[in-house]
Amino acid sequence: MAYKDLHEFIERLEATGELKRIKTEVDWELEITEITDRVSKADGPALLFEKVKGSDMPVLMNAYGSEKRMAMSLQVERLDDIAREIMDIMEIADNVPHSILDKVKLLPKLAQLSSFMPRMVKNAPCQEVIDMSPSLFKLPVLKCWPEDAGRFITLPQVYTRDPKTGKRNVGMYRLQVFDERTTGMHWHLHHDGAENYRKSRELGRTMEVAVALGGDPAIAYSATAPLPKDIDELIFAGFLRKKPVELIKCKTVDLEVPADAEIVLEGYVDLDERRIEGPFGDHTGYYSLAGEYPVFNVNCITHRKNAIYPSTIVGKPPQEDCYLALATERIFLPLLKFQLPEIVDMHLPMEGVFHNCVLLSIKKSFPGHARKIMSSLWGMGQMMFAKFIVVVDENVNVQNVSEVMWKVFNNVDPRRDTMIIDGPLDVLDHSAPLPLYGSKMGFDATKKWPAEGHDREWPKDIEMTADIIELVNSKWSEYGIE
Repeated sequence: MAYKDLHEFIERLEATGELKRIKTEVDWELEITEITDRVSKADGPALLFEKVKGSDMPVLMNAYGSEKRMAMSLQVERLDDIAREIMDIMEIADNVPHSILDKVKLLPKLAQLSSFMPRMVKNAPCQEVIDMSPSLFKLPVLKCWPEDAGRFITLPQVYTRDPKTGKRNVGMYRLQVFDERTTGMHWHLHHDGAENYRKSRELGRTMEVAVALGGDPAIAYSATAPLPKDIDELIFAGFLRKKPVELIKCKTVDLEVPADAEIVLEGYVDLDERRIEGPFGDHTGYYSLAGEYPVFNVNCITHRKNAIYPSTIVGKPPQEDCYLALATERIFLPLLKFQLPEIVDMHLPMEGVFHNCVLLSIKKSFPGHARKIMSSLWGMGQMMFAKFIVVVDENVNVQNVSEVMWKVFNNVDPRRDTMIIDGPLDVLDHSAPLPLYGSKMGFDATKKWPAEGHDREWPKDIEMTADIIELVNSKWSEYGIE
């Protein structure tokens, strides 16, 4: 069953020993970050700070901060379970029925897919309290790191519309609180929210925005997911939770938000005004630099009577966001394999902070196959930001970074097996000589064939025989080795 709201998720975390309540008063400025950072790096529980200085709202931190809790948030035993469900849907798309019998067989699956569409409701918990003279300072917004430019809302679902098509977009973009009624809107050049902003400017239309905090964790995750452009994030959330997302019309803007959210900010982005936003201690482990961004003006805040403020911190890995990235890695692998079926597995190591490194294993079928995979990936959506791509053979476990590096350091001839190209980079890449643009490198760490210019014999991996492995397994308890 889907979580109705964030409260149900918290109850589940607490019932399974995955949540710790902090009753001591804590400060939103730096103190919560230091506590959470220590707990996160020690693989500790989710934290509910019940008494935060200057606010009546508790703060939830580290809710997704382990593979177990990430799976719990999406109501599965393992994240790969979702990948298998996506594969089933892909098979529907790939096998168009020809006979009446084939069509009948598909009806149950098609009916299930249609049930994921969002639906409207008339009353909502997120509108129990309506404040038409709002102050953002009533929220326990965190200042995370010492050199941050101020307080940042870090786990928002930002709702906008394409002014030409009316299509909804939900993204997650940090919001720096400038004063009681305004924040920065940190959407990067490549984000859909930024594209909606550019279209609004071209048409000279006011850009209405709503920001939701909380609700079923599946909705918050969907706001981060690298979905194809035409896929509605709330339909994807309905698929994840196996139940449609219930929406309520906002009070002051023509947008809908999840009815069971904790807090909703309503307002607009000024089409002409821009302010300096940042620096901000980012998921790269460095402070992202200050820059000019649009301004979000808040006209109204609605919230539950017993609202909980969900937040997160980012910084030097590992952090909570590493597990959100792990979910993306596992959930979207089927889409990658659908387009490139020779891919066996993929891993985005946390040291690469999601977009800097991709490890891939492939079933190699022809000379130069690894280079073909690298080129294909750099042409696919957000994979264009991958600064390093490492390709290994199908028998290499890419989830084991040490094993992959062993193959790289031993299998790669630097002149022959590296591929360097120029192209777009993530805006947070501080190493590139130009913003948003620079070089990327691929490593072909597969076994080399004669047709790839390797005429020498390729050595075999050292492996024990299967019979000896079985013998030792059967006698292991007799050896007295713990």
